[in-house]
Amino acid sequence: MKTAFSIRVYKQYFNFASSHFMLFKDGTREPLHGHNYRVQVRGNAPELDDDMVFDFLNIKPIVRKICDSLDHKLLIPKNHPKIIIEDKEKNYNIITPDESVFSIPKTDVLLMPIENTSAERIAAYLAQEIKSAVFAEYKFEFNELEIEVEETPGQSAVYTLLKE
Repeated sequence: MKTAFSIRVYKQYFNFASSHFMLFKDGTREPLHGHNYRVQVRGNAPELDDDMVFDFLNIKPIVRKICDSLDHKLLIPKNHPKIIIEDKEKNYNIITPDESVFSIPKTDVLLMPIENTSAERIAAYLAQEIKSAVFAEYKFEFNELEIEVEETPGQSAVYTLLKE
């Protein structure tokens, strides 16, 4: 029989308030708006190490730090093929397919290595960041790492990263 143990972590401080806009297939853009995102993490392993999947005390600061890096930022998907991002000394000029131009101070923007700023893509980004940070600090890798990103109460996206 195949078995797995899991931990699930969701703290009140696993959150970030960010703004974004989605770009749709037809080139339209939704209005710039924000969410108070909340994050939940579930990680599993086939066996326990010292009777734990992974120490809660070690995962919490990692998730918090990553959430904090997104807090109070305009999230821009730098991998979207139809967004133009111009680097202008202290600002980014962001030009969307509908020819809208946003000029935003660099300190207020997070250029994310994702294709769009959907909750699904943000969850995938968080999973990669958490996986990398856990491995860098503890040389540990979950068999499965599930990230849930809630953008409004009762509305969330889940991404599951499987060990290669």
